[in-house]
Amino acid sequence: MKISAIDTYVLGTPWRNLTYVQVSTDEGLIGVGETRMLGHTRALLGYLAEAAPKHVLGHDPFDIEALVQRMKYRDFGRAGEIVMSGIACIEMACWDIVGKALNQPVWRLLGGLVNDRIKAYANGWYTVEREPEEFHAAARRVVERGYRALKVDPFGPGKWELTPAERRRSIELVEAVRDAVGPDVELLVEMHGRFTAAEAVRIATALAPFDPAWVEEPVPPENLAALASVHDKVTIPVATGERIHDRIEFRELFERRAADVIQPDIGHTGGIGEVRKLAATAETHFIQVAPHNVGGPVLTAANLQLATCTPNFKIQEHFNDFADEFVKAAAPGVPEVVDGYFTAPTAPGLGVTLNPEFIAEHPPTEANFDLYAEGWQYRGTR
Repeated sequence: MKISAIDTYVLGTPWRNLTYVQVSTDEGLIGVGETRMLGHTRALLGYLAEAAPKHVLGHDPFDIEALVQRMKYRDFGRAGEIVMSGIACIEMACWDIVGKALNQPVWRLLGGLVNDRIKAYANGWYTVEREPEEFHAAARRVVERGYRALKVDPFGPGKWELTPAERRRSIELVEAVRDAVGPDVELLVEMHGRFTAAEAVRIATALAPFDPAWVEEPVPPENLAALASVHDKVTIPVATGERIHDRIEFRELFERRAADVIQPDIGHTGGIGEVRKLAATAETHFIQVAPHNVGGPVLTAANLQLATCTPNFKIQEHFNDFADEFVKAAAPGVPEVVDGYFTAPTAPGLGVTLNPEFIAEHPPTEANFDLYAEGWQYRGTR
């Protein structure tokens, strides 16, 4: 079996574009991958157009490790977000093909069943005014849908440090969410790399009475020493990793014990196999894995394959019950969240089927998602 064609499709939403890659073989089997780029979609498509004839076409889709090595190292230049995202799309599509060829879900090929239920947390639900009563009502809708965990960034367009009034307002929003969901629902606080180390510590200390399950990206991702300084001064677990795109770059984070939970994005970190390797390394450091997932159904399906076979898996991010629910139709087959959990997938490969006609009905947009703009939390809905 040889890879005979690579086709790309881009689905637009008000705040993000989702890129789908379909890999075809000369025996008629087709696999699909996905990633979500912010502002770099055309660069990704350009990279794939160059990489496909050099590294992908004519090769056996079963030889996934060799594929990743070629794409990552044979161009010599150091692979960053765009290259690692391109690798991820092709890599997960090859796993899809292999699973279909063997009539097995991908998780069976990666070690077998560990988790038959995968806990999910909701994101994209707080597209409301930054007022306590608005956040309270929106959080209630999340738990009424059955979720037992949710994530919130209450900090508006904040950067470096908040004014005293904005700091109080942000803390009041978290307090309102905790009041809405009760003590038994996991509350995850997203900081989006906004703050200095000192400000992150000050805010995390103020949030401690509301028992967050973690604070996420308290400082910008480039400086792991600063992250470690936050980790050493707060009592709340620290999560990070969505903007680290190579599993090797996590080495320093592990050495510094700078986080308690890592959040690699399968769509930006080279795919399913690369993140499975990273999860195994994290396990040796007693660190849990909670993959970042701002994608559509194919990325969600890939994440569920990983979660099912990973012992140190913690929880799975999910946007598409609250933000752009229509994107589920781009690749039907992902199980729904029921009582806060996905069930382990059972269909061969990734278990989803791409719908190019539906994607064509939702062309790419010129969305500009700016976390430092007033009202960013609306995610294009206003």
